[in-house]
Amino acid sequence: MKIAAIRAYAVRVGVRNQLLVKVETDEGIHGWGESGLSGRERAVVGVLEHYEEFLRGRDPFAIGALWQEMYRSQYFEGGRVLQAAISALDIAFHDIKGKALNVPVYELLGGRQRNVIPTFATTHAAPGDAMVDQAKQLVEAGWTAMRLSPDGHENKDIYEPREHIATTAKWCVKTREALGEDVVLGIDYHHRLSVAEAASFCQKMPSGTLDFLEEPIRDESPSSYEALRRMTDIPFAIGEEFASKWQFLPFIERDIHQFNRIDVCNVGGLTESMKVAGWSEAHYVDMMPHNPLGPICTAATVHFAAAVPNFSWLETRASPAETHLGFDNSEFFPVQPKLEGSHYPVSDAPGLGIEVNEALIANQSFAFWEAPHLKRRDGSVTNW
Repeated sequence: MKIAAIRAYAVRVGVRNQLLVKVETDEGIHGWGESGLSGRERAVVGVLEHYEEFLRGRDPFAIGALWQEMYRSQYFEGGRVLQAAISALDIAFHDIKGKALNVPVYELLGGRQRNVIPTFATTHAAPGDAMVDQAKQLVEAGWTAMRLSPDGHENKDIYEPREHIATTAKWCVKTREALGEDVVLGIDYHHRLSVAEAASFCQKMPSGTLDFLEEPIRDESPSSYEALRRMTDIPFAIGEEFASKWQFLPFIERDIHQFNRIDVCNVGGLTESMKVAGWSEAHYVDMMPHNPLGPICTAATVHFAAAVPNFSWLETRASPAETHLGFDNSEFFPVQPKLEGSHYPVSDAPGLGIEVNEALIANQSFAFWEAPHLKRRDGSVTNW
């Protein structure tokens, strides 16, 4: 079996774009992958077009060797754009191999260790009564783990953390009081804070209010996370923007965080994800995968989650609180993972167990999307 063609489709699905990648073979078997570098799809398409030049005619079963060749061949190894392309191809290669061998992808990863995949959901309302009501609705729908969004996230122009952290902390406490002690509760700050701001936020809540603090600060400086670690006892959930096992290295080895927000569509696919999972297991760090876009990423991550022992929850954007997102459009994806309550079942179909309406997505035009460019009130740029 040889790789015959690589086709990239950057299409709007719901409120965002998804970059779907199809790898065709000379034996008629094809595989699907997804790139997770949201907002930079056309840059990844360029890398995929380049990779096709030397991947055409190669054996898609040689997944590990192809990964190394794609990563190391250009001398300037790694980077988020290259890794997003490698991720999509790696997932597609696993899909092809599973189909050819007539086994689900989890069998290629060591076999299934769990039958269903628990998820965590996200409230989208700003801190206030509506957020508490959404959290209660999620509990009623079966979720025992969820995260909240901070105040100020709905503003598309200005973000001043100090104007919002006290309000957000207050409503985190109110949500905890409303839900009781049994629900796992976290918050995603989308790396918008400084160390001092994050510490101040944590200090405004009683200990035990939150079970995890996600991406409070940017990740470039592990020592900054260590400084924040000394100021709070809330477990950290970080890593969704990491693009290799090497970016995880200091955080795992120095015991900085407790949950790995790994993204199989950014970190280097299933090949790299399994290496990070094994490394994390040795340090008692649980996998809590990032899964912000489409069903192909969901399917790949379900197989990953089924095959690793150190797993907590998979992010889902298909809960009753986020139906407006539309990422799991059934016209585009007629066969895809579907929530059963708050869990994803593990498909036993060969490969990823997903089908894509290629004829439909091929007729969709790319719709430019750019994340908000937030500024402080003084005019300086800050993080989205």
